[in-house]
Amino acid sequence: MLRLDKYLCELQKGTRSQVREQIKNGLVTVNGSRETRPERKIDENKDLVCFRGAPCVYEKHVCYMLNKPAGVVSATRDNTCETVTELLKAEGRAGLFPVGRLDKDAEGLLFLTDDGVLAHGLLSPVRHVEKVYYVELDRPLSPADVSRLEEGVDIGDDKPTRPAAVKPAAEKSIYLTVTEGRYHQVKRMLKATGNRVTYLKRVAMGGLRLDETLKSGEYRKLTREEVTILRTHAWGDGPHTQKGDRTKE
Repeated sequence: MLRLDKYLCELQKGTRSQVREQIKNGLVTVNGSRETRPERKIDENKDLVCFRGAPCVYEKHVCYMLNKPAGVVSATRDNTCETVTELLKAEGRAGLFPVGRLDKDAEGLLFLTDDGVLAHGLLSPVRHVEKVYYVELDRPLSPADVSRLEEGVDIGDDKPTRPAAVKPAAEKSIYLTVTEGRYHQVKRMLKATGNRVTYLKRVAMGGLRLDETLKSGEYRKLTREEVTILRTHAWGDGPHTQKGDRTKE
């Protein structure tokens, strides 16, 4: 149960004082009846609230899928560069933040949400949520290079990377599936094999693929079914990548 004024504030209908004034002015109805008490308690999942005649749809949390363009940083604010949250400013949803990050020059799938619990599960190092990248390389990978990536490579951290999955895409491109989120991980893994990443795009994460209809810089809200898939991978028994596995591209 929520106070009516708090409910409307969470829906971005105004500040607490603005919302209270509009309620007192008779601009809000609850289950068809005009309500002038800001302190009125409502069941956000059952009661029908209308604001200025339009039904309100309550969502405690939201999650968006963004096709991140190169040159935009995965942050909520930056002094010099455009951020991914700025791309979604038209939504008017306070508290959005990126789930993890993509390098500034990388493209592709990035989730933005205001749900800290969901984000924590997707990023937790003990959950091993799969992330799939399309990677273009300076030179082809040898069979030995592929084996090293699938076994785990030393990238200069305290321990080698977890086993990855490699699927060839073309002579000098691959799909690489990892279950960690270390700093510049994909680039460092390929560098450890003596190679260099020339293009990087994330195409899947947490059981969801990048919507191919989204152009660079475009985004859309996830459906309830898609959020359920993410929650399953974040807190349920999602798939783990083991040595020798292949991504289903």
